[in-house]
Amino acid sequence: MNIEIDISEVVLKTKRLLLRPWREDDLNDFFEYASVDGVGEMAGWLHHKTKDDTKAILSMFIKEKKTFAIERDGKVIGSLGIEKYDEDKLPELSDKSGRELGFVLSKNYWGNGYMAEAVAAVIDYLFKTVGLDFIVCGYFTDNAQSKRVQEKCGFKFLKNSKYETAYGVTKEECLNVLYR
Repeated sequence: MNIEIDISEVVLKTKRLLLRPWREDDLNDFFEYASVDGVGEMAGWLHHKTKDDTKAILSMFIKEKKTFAIERDGKVIGSLGIEKYDEDKLPELSDKSGRELGFVLSKNYWGNGYMAEAVAAVIDYLFKTVGLDFIVCGYFTDNAQSKRVQEKCGFKFLKNSKYETAYGVTKEECLNVLYR
């Protein structure tokens, strides 16, 4: 079952990154990476066309209190959300507490291990501080980078599924799980 999450007062530090709640003044950094063709599409949403698009999502991140800004050297380079997993799609997990991770990283920072570092920090927080029993994470089958992040962080195959993107395309996804 999904449990409630509020990260509005949570700051996580890793060797190279700071994970923190989003702020209004993150708009330019957010737009910089979210407007690049191919970045959002790898996560199921269209890249942002205008700063107004980004501002609307930023406001949602702040209001919902479940998405970390990933900061490197004072610049926001990505996001990591602690989402509600689809309980209808995963009834086998209904007797345990959990959530699903979703993440995006600026294309300029791909291939440096930053996302695996951020995901590992959030896993540690969710298991040790929040007390979740499991975490689900998925990737589209054409997204080798997300697959690799999940492998590095210890996620194991759970099942294949179909996912309807925010832009109306159905994609094949692989759902993975990590147990406490």
